[in-house]
Amino acid sequence: MNILEKFEAEQITRLSANRSVPDFAAGDTVRVSVKVVEGERTRTQAFEGVCIARSNKGLNSNFTIRKISYGEGVERVFPLYAPTIADITVVRRGDVRRAKLYYLRGRSGKSARIAEKARAVPTETAGSAAPAAAAATE
Repeated sequence: MNILEKFEAEQITRLSANRSVPDFAAGDTVRVSVKVVEGERTRTQAFEGVCIARSNKGLNSNFTIRKISYGEGVERVFPLYAPTIADITVVRRGDVRRAKLYYLRGRSGKSARIAEKARAVPTETAGSAAPAAAAATE
């Protein structure tokens, strides 16, 4: 590892200590809480939408969120490790087959919907079900 890579790794660990970064990808619906400074007061403002792009470049990583506000499409690019981001939460996971969802810009209504990814349901194996059944009969 060269000096720049070491420095970036140190900065990423320092910035990740304050706020954890969840695993999310394109197609996921994400709520980003942004710190907004108005004069001397600060408040948090939520920006919720579909992640249409993610660019992983170490410390310079960013992601693009798209939402529809009053019938108009709004996109915002957030640096992943920006100090202005208070929190990132994944609302739902989308089932997509592309890394960049720029085709959503030309769509509206039902054609712009993204299917939800199926959740993995834990199944009982034969080995774990047998002791439970034996305990129930005793």
